[in-house]
Amino acid sequence: MICRKEVEVKLFMTSSPMGAYRSTEAPAFKGLDPANGLVEELVSYWREGSRCLLISAFPEEYSVNDRMRADFERIFRETGLSVKCMDICDRRSGTDIVSKLGKYDMVILGGGHVPTEKAFFDEIGLRSALQSWDGIVMGISAGSMNCADIVYAQPEMPGEAVDPSYQKFIRGLGLTDINVLPHYQAVKGDYVDGLRLMEDITYPDSFGRTFYAIVDGSYVLQTEDRKEIRGEAYRIADGKFEKVCDNGEVLKLSC
Repeated sequence: MICRKEVEVKLFMTSSPMGAYRSTEAPAFKGLDPANGLVEELVSYWREGSRCLLISAFPEEYSVNDRMRADFERIFRETGLSVKCMDICDRRSGTDIVSKLGKYDMVILGGGHVPTEKAFFDEIGLRSALQSWDGIVMGISAGSMNCADIVYAQPEMPGEAVDPSYQKFIRGLGLTDINVLPHYQAVKGDYVDGLRLMEDITYPDSFGRTFYAIVDGSYVLQTEDRKEIRGEAYRIADGKFEKVCDNGEVLKLSC
């Protein structure tokens, strides 16, 4: 694996840093999940009065996006992070706001449907803009998946697993060569089009490739000089599955 060194992007690829996916229980923490040192790592790179940009995976869901923007600003402030602004990028602002990316210190890539989000990223020219940008990127779920150079768009919607025209491997943002699969604790027993998501779809797709399935509260951290998994994670490669890291542990990946 090769660490990006051209631009000093601090990349946090999370599963869910704000509570467990599909859980009806309120999280036991306020703000961002402090598990596995996430908050400490963010603080170590944080700029006082950071200007943050949240890029939505749902470009036309304006009321949802406005609520999400407000929620993120509240969560970051509850975490103790100094935030000057939390702006939202959807189809109302799109290309214009990305053209001014240099005024932001942090970019958050929201969760959602991977191909839909990827198409919006392409529309606003995000991959190109990030190549000359220096700051913190936090991916959440689909946002983390779309950070890869070649993204594994794991089928999730009805019809995708059996559609021969569905593209499982698509060009992403090019920030990393790591393929993250989020919410493993919640989706490991899922079926898509009558097929087991992991055993029947993902395992066969892993031949010649490597995926890292992470649970909520775990994340991958990549900077100019390190690349590591923090928390519970599993490696899926060449059809084989193995646990490689546990909660509270750090797995260093080759640079």
